[in-house]
Amino acid sequence: MSRRTLLLTPTRCPSGLGTRASATRVTSSLPSSSPLPPWSNSPPACSRRRGLSTTCPLRNADVYSACDLPERTVPRYLQSTKPGSSLLSLHWRRPPRNLLLVLKLYAPDVIESVIKFAKYIRNDYPGVNLVVEPSIATVIRERLPFPIYVSDDRSNIADKVDVIATFGGDGTVLRAASLFKLYGSVPPILSFSMGTLGFLGEWNFVEHKKAWREMYMSGSDVAVAQRAAVPRDNGRDDQHRLLHENGDSPSLEGWERHRGKSLGVQRASRILLRHRLKTNILDREGNSINHEVSDSLASQHKTSIAGTKESSPALRAVNEISVHRGSHPHLAIIDIYQNGHFLTETTADGILISTPTGSTAYSLSAGGPIVHPLVKSLLITPISPCSLSFRSLVLPLDTRVILRMSLKNRGRELDLNIDGMRCAGVSPGMEIHVEGEFVGRAGPGEEWHGGVPCVIRTEDDDPWVGGLNGLLKFNHPFGRESPSD
Repeated sequence: MSRRTLLLTPTRCPSGLGTRASATRVTSSLPSSSPLPPWSNSPPACSRRRGLSTTCPLRNADVYSACDLPERTVPRYLQSTKPGSSLLSLHWRRPPRNLLLVLKLYAPDVIESVIKFAKYIRNDYPGVNLVVEPSIATVIRERLPFPIYVSDDRSNIADKVDVIATFGGDGTVLRAASLFKLYGSVPPILSFSMGTLGFLGEWNFVEHKKAWREMYMSGSDVAVAQRAAVPRDNGRDDQHRLLHENGDSPSLEGWERHRGKSLGVQRASRILLRHRLKTNILDREGNSINHEVSDSLASQHKTSIAGTKESSPALRAVNEISVHRGSHPHLAIIDIYQNGHFLTETTADGILISTPTGSTAYSLSAGGPIVHPLVKSLLITPISPCSLSFRSLVLPLDTRVILRMSLKNRGRELDLNIDGMRCAGVSPGMEIHVEGEFVGRAGPGEEWHGGVPCVIRTEDDDPWVGGLNGLLKFNHPFGRESPSD
């Protein structure tokens, strides 16, 4: 006769997260499980029972709507006092609480890294809520034993997300920024290079603990306010007014759990603010149709793209705005105006208007120059023009460029693309107005806004130079190793 022994050791399941009083459970096509509200501090029922095992079976993560998250914490960007520095310092008023994860799809190694990162954040920073898109939630929730949040049509991630972490290549960073293409402010982006290109991916994943700690603790040391000044709209110190003089010193509440992890003033996260382009689309009568394009984008990606209160928001690009002939066999004919003056008519496959960040992307392949991302400029580059004398132009960032679709196109539509993704078709007579996005402060006491803030490694390690040498093999000699090698 067999004998069975009962193990009387009590078992425990993972507890929840947060302190909010209410939340909305997502009841979409995601698999459901018995939910434990993420703000509940009471142990689940299985922790009060005695069973036949010393551990509770791993359950799928509960999924909740991002509309129940606390409001976004907007950081301040302070001009560094280091001589010759053009970078900014990240300064949180309080610890960031809502983290959006954006990752490269169909890459098992990336998913494994995201799972590892999510568990690290949960264990060491339990006050941080993890936000993902619904398609990502269906992939990772089976691997996580704690609650996660999804951006759905009931929430506006522009009002919720404090910081973004990307896992992938440059395309993943661009996709994260494109979620805010209708919005004037992008949260700081902490990018881990796990893709083909690495111009925008600043960190190796092996450094994820260090990278997150430095970003999270930026501003927790009051001494930061004594070493940085509030920037003006032109990027220089605003009469050297110190932050603590404005009575806006950071609150240490919420950082106390991580006391001792602050690495001091010199290790505050540095921000490279990448400029964007603003685009307005006008029909043949001169009326803006931005709202139609933005509504179309929102309906296609209603769970992702951040909304805006503007009635007709401009579309924003990090890399470039392009008009291309698409699948048509005939070349595109486009009239180009600069600050209201006729510049030229081009007959080509298309035309590119790029940022300095985009100068190493499509524009470079089309023969454009390489421009440092801190140079406030925009580039006009033709795509396979029918002229050997049409060279790429570098213009000031505040230049107003108009692309008018010529009537010589004989009624056919051209493709308008933003950062490589088609947004609309433009027909003869329509115009595309492009200018650099304003970056800075609108006036005294106003917050810094505009651009895409990217958390970089260190001020001494210039990622742009590393990208030129490591990725593009800039001026790499033939037949022998370069001097750097």
